[in-house]
Amino acid sequence: MTVRIPLVNAYPGEPCRVVQIQGGYGLIRRLYALGIREGKVIRKLTTQFMRGPVVIDVGGAQVAIGFGMASKIIVEVNR
Repeated sequence: MTVRIPLVNAYPGEPCRVVQIQGGYGLIRRLYALGIREGKVIRKLTTQFMRGPVVIDVGGAQVAIGFGMASKIIVEVNR
């Protein structure tokens, strides 16, 4: 069963497919520059305590994004 959730709610190490970015042009452009776009499979690696940065794996590269940015990335996971 596939579930759509914000990236911040995904389990660490769980592969996710990006289905939507809920943000404006600036956020979408910034995420595209990092390689995060619709249809891309990413993996959440770690989350810091108290809404800190979220580290994700995008095509073999580790990228850290803010909690707010990660909460606007909607992903699809198999659970």
